[in-house]
Amino acid sequence: MKVIVCGAGQVGYSIAAYLAEENNNVTIVDQDVELITRVNDELDVSGIVGHASNPDTLNEANASEADLLIAVTRSDEVNMMACQIGHSLFGIPKKIARIRHKSYLKPEWSNLFSRTHMPIDVIISPENIIAEDIYSRLSVPGTTYATTLAQGAVHVLGVVCNADCPLINTPIEQIKTLFPDLNFNVVSVLRRGEPLTAEKAYHIEEKDEVFIIVDSQHLKRTMQAFGFASQEARRIVIAGGGNVGTELTKLLEKRGRGEQIKLIEGCASRSQYLSETVKNAVILHGSALERDLLEQASISRVDTFIATTNHDETNILSSLLAKQYGAKRAITLVSNPAYSPLVGPLGVDSMISPRALLVASVMRHIRRGRIQHIHNLRHGFAEVIEAEVSESASIANTAIGDLDLPDSVVVAAIYRDNEVILPDDEEVVRVHDLVVILAPQVHAHIIEKLFSIHVDIF
Repeated sequence: MKVIVCGAGQVGYSIAAYLAEENNNVTIVDQDVELITRVNDELDVSGIVGHASNPDTLNEANASEADLLIAVTRSDEVNMMACQIGHSLFGIPKKIARIRHKSYLKPEWSNLFSRTHMPIDVIISPENIIAEDIYSRLSVPGTTYATTLAQGAVHVLGVVCNADCPLINTPIEQIKTLFPDLNFNVVSVLRRGEPLTAEKAYHIEEKDEVFIIVDSQHLKRTMQAFGFASQEARRIVIAGGGNVGTELTKLLEKRGRGEQIKLIEGCASRSQYLSETVKNAVILHGSALERDLLEQASISRVDTFIATTNHDETNILSSLLAKQYGAKRAITLVSNPAYSPLVGPLGVDSMISPRALLVASVMRHIRRGRIQHIHNLRHGFAEVIEAEVSESASIANTAIGDLDLPDSVVVAAIYRDNEVILPDDEEVVRVHDLVVILAPQVHAHIIEKLFSIHVDIF
């Protein structure tokens, strides 16, 4: 597949790296000479210096032969124009654009992106994606990672096992015998930054980040087994009244469970705007790094503190202060990957990488065949893929033990006839099953072979 990626920043670079690793023909375009030099030095792609919405630049990128254009520059307008020119002049079949400004996404302007106007096939809104990810974590207290699959019947969770976890030093293979009536499995362990299969990890150690596949009907009791209370966060403080913080507040308002929300915003005019437009939150003007303001927010009684400002350092430091002053849990937004290894050891409970979320969102739209969903686990060490088994798939009517999979590729769950099955090696995969697989991205070709698919647009 021939792909043009417009924008060589963190997101564009990561998307290009993913696609190149899967043997696609990738060209990446950016005006920044240093970014293109880095791309050409580090990736097996073709880098072009130029403006992404300039017809001559796209022509140099062989746009007339491209199957897919992904526009993820920092400018909404450049992204939209790149897609329009890619369609009108070069006939690129599929276009994906990152669009941030809410005004373009209002329901009354939805016709803007129709095939007869500006034919963009998939719109990626970073702030919406981030807010929805935080929202999912709030729904399952104590998790570092949470997502649903198989029409909501399966949860994939990440939890850090601290000293008070009742399962510390318990052999992983014995956990199921301790809770025979709970339908869950440990599928991977992140130990001191190293990903391990459940077999290699052997037992659970303090500070392990454990990834679990669980039947959604057994969610709360499974979390209790790992020592986490089932009560959802009721008192929430959000630092940062930008698009992410505002969107998250709206999602919580729609849920309608009566959370007490306080929103901290440093800009006076933005604070005034929020106080007039946000109905279900108390707006506090000031810095989340100020102790007096945190005390005004009753931080010692807060269930969850969420840092969503545009500054990594502010997010990390305010989260640490919130924890120090009594907040039970802190979730922080961190864009710079260099900070990622530091956040957990410092005491922040959950870190969100906008780059990883955006890359995963784009990749969901360029998998073809029976792939339903694809999610990156934290730190990107593996993907969780949900796929439907077709009649032609090589995995169909085959026992899992006969698939000859690498140890790091785990068939974690099967959803069949409204039942969640956590399979053993003797389980036979059937046509129309929804199968959840955990695998490192380097083994993507194995998943493609199992489901008789390939990476492509749809």
